Amino acid sequence: MFIQTEATPNPATLKFLPGKVVWADGPLEYTTQEAASRSPLAQAIFAVPGVTSVFFGYDFVTVTKDDSDWAHLKPAILGAIMEHFVSGLPVVLADEPVVASAEDFDEADAETVATIKELLETRVRPAVAQDGGDITFRSFKDGIVYLNMRGACAGCPSSTATLRHGIQNLLRHFLPEVEEVRAVS
Repeated sequence: MFIQTEATPNPATLKFLPGKVVWADGPLEYTTQEAASRSPLAQAIFAVPGVTSVFFGYDFVTVTKDDSDWAHLKPAILGAIMEHFVSGLPVVLADEPVVASAEDFDEADAETVATIKELLETRVRPAVAQDGGDITFRSFKDGIVYLNMRGACAGCPSSTATLRHGIQNLLRHFLPEVEEVRAVS
């Protein structure tokens, strides 16, 4: 098995591409080893000292580290991913509950929110997935769109520029009622 790696705009995050589907049921993120208790793959990656977050996309795994050096972490993470896929264990145990993020918006804004979600789904999420991350809608209040940034996007130094110059401008172009875009955790 050959696993490719790609740098992301976030220097603390690296994208691993095992050449197969990792998680087809929508992005999953684990920010602690305890939260990853139902994922054998995430547990194996968290066993590498210095790992702070594991994110599963459709065909990639994004790993975020503390101030440790990638030269020491990368081989161990590659080994953990390879061993996992060779073992035949599931990425996530079948009874893993899927927790949807709560959305908040006024019902009068339902049409605007539907357009925001469509634009995020078709134009934004595919682009940020290329960088090893994900962005999802959280709320719309008083002209402000609140988005949840995950994977490589969480804590990325260029995420502010992505929000302001990319996503905010895109949404404003199609929806004049959007005044600002902000990240939430």
